[in-house]
Amino acid sequence: MAEAHTPREFFERILPRRFKPDKAVGVDVTVQVDIAGPNGGSWTVTIKNQKIGVKEGTHASPTLLIAMEEKDYLDVVNGKISGEKAFFSGKLRIKGDLGMALRLKEMGFL
Repeated sequence: MAEAHTPREFFERILPRRFKPDKAVGVDVTVQVDIAGPNGGSWTVTIKNQKIGVKEGTHASPTLLIAMEEKDYLDVVNGKISGEKAFFSGKLRIKGDLGMALRLKEMGFL
């Protein structure tokens, strides 16, 4: 598995290849991801009709909001810490449907 060195690299290069459309059946979600840090930023990820779209920037009314520090986010997407552990330790903040956030892991997102 390729390792991301920046959030941008993950969203642009790794996530589109890692996404598992067969795990996204019936999913219609807009996820706002806010990453704090020197290489951070905001990205909007949409999953609908078993397809994923990624755009840099914010969304006016996302279904789910995920916020993390850059280092912690890279640890999660690179498999060094689980999303669950990051959430329960306060490193991963989620606003919205927690069940959907858990499904994102199955789809290759977290």
